[in-house]
Amino acid sequence: MTVSEFAVEQTWNVNYAGPGRWILSHVLRYKLIIIGVFVGAFGNAALSAAVPVLTGQAFEAIIASSAGLASLRQAAILIAISQIVRGGLQLMRNYSSETLGQRLERDIRDELYASLIGKSMSFHDSYPSGELMARASNDVREINFMFNPGINLVIGSANFIIIPLIIAPQIHPQLIIIPIIYMLAYGFVVRNYLGQLQPAAEAVRSDFGKMNTSLAEAIEGIETVKGASQEKYEIQRFRQAVSRWRNSFVHQAKIEARFIPLLLLGLLQASGLFHSLELFRAGAVDVGDVVSFNGLLLMFGFPTWAAQFAYSRVASGIASSRRLLEVITARTDLDQNITGYTEKMRGAVTFENVTFCYESTGCESGNSPSTLSNINFQVHPGQTVAIVGQTGSGKSTIAKLINRIYDVNSGRVLVDGVDVRDWNMEALRRQISIIEQDIFLFSRSIADNIAFGYPGAEQQVIVSGAESAQAHEFITGFKEGYATVVGERGATLSGGQRQRLALARAFLTDPAILILDDATSAIDSATEDHIQRAIEKAAVNRTTFLITHRLSQIRWADLIIVMRKGRVAAIGTHDILMETSKEYRNIFARYE
Repeated sequence: MTVSEFAVEQTWNVNYAGPGRWILSHVLRYKLIIIGVFVGAFGNAALSAAVPVLTGQAFEAIIASSAGLASLRQAAILIAISQIVRGGLQLMRNYSSETLGQRLERDIRDELYASLIGKSMSFHDSYPSGELMARASNDVREINFMFNPGINLVIGSANFIIIPLIIAPQIHPQLIIIPIIYMLAYGFVVRNYLGQLQPAAEAVRSDFGKMNTSLAEAIEGIETVKGASQEKYEIQRFRQAVSRWRNSFVHQAKIEARFIPLLLLGLLQASGLFHSLELFRAGAVDVGDVVSFNGLLLMFGFPTWAAQFAYSRVASGIASSRRLLEVITARTDLDQNITGYTEKMRGAVTFENVTFCYESTGCESGNSPSTLSNINFQVHPGQTVAIVGQTGSGKSTIAKLINRIYDVNSGRVLVDGVDVRDWNMEALRRQISIIEQDIFLFSRSIADNIAFGYPGAEQQVIVSGAESAQAHEFITGFKEGYATVVGERGATLSGGQRQRLALARAFLTDPAILILDDATSAIDSATEDHIQRAIEKAAVNRTTFLITHRLSQIRWADLIIVMRKGRVAAIGTHDILMETSKEYRNIFARYE
């Protein structure tokens, strides 16, 4: 079991033992930036404490000496200098924290994208695209917010708590009592607060993903929605998803509103003032000490206020990191097999007792019949094979087993006598080209789409591939020709145009095995003869699988495989099957 079909080599070590360790392994790559955060936070807090300490000393100097004005002037200068330096240290902390957050977002986004591209089709079948987009965009962004302002404020506020605990006992040992009691109560309350906040934050992230899935499905299927006049239903469905997300968000807000440390802060300041005045009355401290101590207690205001906001950001970040880690570490039975077979492919294909079913159908548990059952056939290099049968008979699934989009449940698929599981994945798929009925084109130029499997192809090579696929004429009819940018999924092109571009893409890669999965279904009759000649030309010295209902293509196939309910009903040439197979005659008669 490996993490991905195609694992992108990383230049750093990542710990996948849990969300915390995973984030920490990314953070530790930036040790200098981390030092900047901690040094800036400590210096900011220490110099913030200089204000009440110097103010107390100024009070005491004025009361005890006739030269109070000079002492006051000196204290003011020291306060000004300390706060200027403090501002610089605070800038260093915030800059370092922002830099760290942005770099983590970049690194994690890169890691997630590489992981998603490398995952098998069985993984992508089980995750809605809207949910993956929510994780790749919003959840990754939450990691940034977790560090800035989240952990930035947590580290800063922690230092604002530590500094008074260091200075207070130097004024008088008893003055540590009230801050220590506050700290113990604060830690207990925050622990319970985080215990309630974490599941609420996870619910918010989960409901956001579901809302995004609902939106993505409606947009991707907008033509179906409008064709069925279901706009009102989809709007209501989306409103329900938004309502669930809102309710989760409000629940989290209610937890945040019950932030008890704000009450504890008031009790701290009142108790501290009372305690310091009692010590003053007993003659244990001076007026300046009372002023300094109560000024130090005011420093607890920042961590108490910041924690209410910072901890919610940290909780959301942890929830998001858990969701991201779930995707990144998702396992697949398919593997890259880097050390596998990499020889030039001749094109022989053999199915030996192949049985297969999709995980989503539940056939593995025996709840439904297998998609393919006990499939056996052999194809020699250079042969043209037509696979025919009713919809749902397993024709397209056979194609996806040849280039190992999926692995068989039992039996073997051999290419050139080598089990596809023993091939190097990249070497296998690079020499097999599949053109499906549902053509996917990227929102890029026509030239880029044709050359997708052949990066860096020269313009003349691209044009030659387009001419072979009978696409050159309509491409040059566009104002910008091969530089024309097609819409998402090729929405600005007709079905026939999209399929001819896909054919051009296949011709360009010069595969040893070419699979046409009903790839000419949308081509008009006027173009069919030209396309047929192009396919015949492409099939020379190349193993070709035709999943089709076009009689012109079925007739000239060297071998015809008739599928019925996931099984091979008959195998032979057109003439032999017309004589021996009732199933084939019925299919053939339907298209005549």
